[in-house]
Amino acid sequence: MSTDGMPSRRQGLPRSPQGEASPSPAASEPLVPATVSAQPTSEQSQPSEKPLPPRKTPLPSRRPAVRTSLTVLVVAVLAAAVVLVAQFISGLSAVREFMDRFPGVTALPEGAPVGLPVWLGWQHFFNVFLMVLIIRTGWRVRTEQRPTVFWTPRWRWMGSAKVSLNIWFHQGLDALWVLNGVVFIVLLIVTGQWMRIVPTSWNIFPNALSAAIQYASFNWPTENGWLNYNSLQTLAYFVTVFLAAPLAIVTGVRLSGLWPSGSTRLNRWYPIEVARRIHLPVMIYFVVFIIVHVVLVLTTGALRNLNHMYASQNDVSWWGFGIFMLSLLVICAAWFAARPLVIAPIARVFGKVGR
Repeated sequence: MSTDGMPSRRQGLPRSPQGEASPSPAASEPLVPATVSAQPTSEQSQPSEKPLPPRKTPLPSRRPAVRTSLTVLVVAVLAAAVVLVAQFISGLSAVREFMDRFPGVTALPEGAPVGLPVWLGWQHFFNVFLMVLIIRTGWRVRTEQRPTVFWTPRWRWMGSAKVSLNIWFHQGLDALWVLNGVVFIVLLIVTGQWMRIVPTSWNIFPNALSAAIQYASFNWPTENGWLNYNSLQTLAYFVTVFLAAPLAIVTGVRLSGLWPSGSTRLNRWYPIEVARRIHLPVMIYFVVFIIVHVVLVLTTGALRNLNHMYASQNDVSWWGFGIFMLSLLVICAAWFAARPLVIAPIARVFGKVGR
């Protein structure tokens, strides 16, 4: 651009021999934004304002994914180490002698029943059905931050506290599970089936250790659940029925609205923090037990085991498998139906539901 069209303050610039104005040092440099310009000159009436820096969008935290990956890796490494150690020690002469002496099965008392009755199969289905929903709703109770649907009891004997609909559903499932458990214990005693899951000899402990070594070394013990469980199974069932289940009930009552929160003495004897510290590990125990139980059922003769559990038959056929698949469909349907749209009409029978 020629000097003729430039403002008057540029008329005093020195000209080159060709008659054009020599560019100033500032004009030869690239233009810079106003936010990083030098100090304002006398001709600038107001200093330029520095704009706010752009807002940074927080990146999603990767800690949960990293923690989960590390947990899976550690569990896999520990499992591999257990298998290698079990295979090594099972080859030692002293351990072989121990396993010959204690093969992994403890003899049942005289008069113990043979086989699994039909009521045990139905009890098994009801228990699994309720446990899956209890675990689902229990985890939602623990993780939900802002409930949107609440339930208030209709009758005074149920209390007057307003709770989230999910808590009501969880506690209702707990009540049905306890009722089912009471029926289960009564039938165990009446029919003598308790002798199959209650230890009656101290030999069960070395036999359970022998069975654990066989499982860990992938040289699994020969099983026939129709006649007798191996000692490790017996201990696992005993712990689940007579220890873990009562702990879940006792801690669940302490955390529920049934607990008399106004009793200072009871609250001092049984603090709610103690119940919370026990309740979650018990739930994790049930999850691990269910996973291991299902894996062993499917890998140690699926058709025969499912026939024992669901069809009350001691043969290899597809009846038990068919009933098992039907029960899975029912459980999956209940899993997806466990939402306010379905639960609210049921909850209104026992109280008021609102947002």
